[in-house]
Amino acid sequence: MAQRPKGRSPFFWGSMIMLSYAVIAGLSITDAIDAPLNFILMIAPAGLMVPLFRSASRRIDQGGSIMCGKGQAQLRYTKRVMICTALYLASFGLMVFFIDQREPSEALRTVLAVPPGLAVIGIFWAVGRLIIEEQDEFVRMLIIRQSLIASGFSLSIASVWGFLEAADVVPHADAYWWPVAWFIGLAIGAVMNRVKFGSWGAV
Repeated sequence: MAQRPKGRSPFFWGSMIMLSYAVIAGLSITDAIDAPLNFILMIAPAGLMVPLFRSASRRIDQGGSIMCGKGQAQLRYTKRVMICTALYLASFGLMVFFIDQREPSEALRTVLAVPPGLAVIGIFWAVGRLIIEEQDEFVRMLIIRQSLIASGFSLSIASVWGFLEAADVVPHADAYWWPVAWFIGLAIGAVMNRVKFGSWGAV
């Protein structure tokens, strides 16, 4: 029998993320935040939202109840990633605003810079928890395969770029771009899962 789990729905957290986007977009329009770079950094982890909304909607039956069973692990993953993404957007926007407008001390800049990184770590943790909690062996295999492809993709780019940078061939790339590459790798892994096994996976 279907039942509704406790806590906020994925759509609630998704709405909070959209609200965070609206605030940061407003700051960008008013030149409080440098738009081009920061919108790229915003889009990277938030790009997970489309498959998350699709996954969440598949877990809701016509009567509006959340379906039980193997989908519970993916539902928890959806909520965790949405919460981490909302925290990322809020802390990242706050950091950039204060650094650009207030010129804070080094200690305050350090305090402002740590939370966005921790939020991204939270997304990695959510993927790990999904691998542990997922009961469907086939889906678990797809998640692991997708994560390995993402890791190989991002680390390969980091390695090649690092040597090119050491040879003064390419400009310096800040370290936060490698998690961005990892998120892109997740999309590549999903496509490879689809081609080989006919399923996108759960991430």
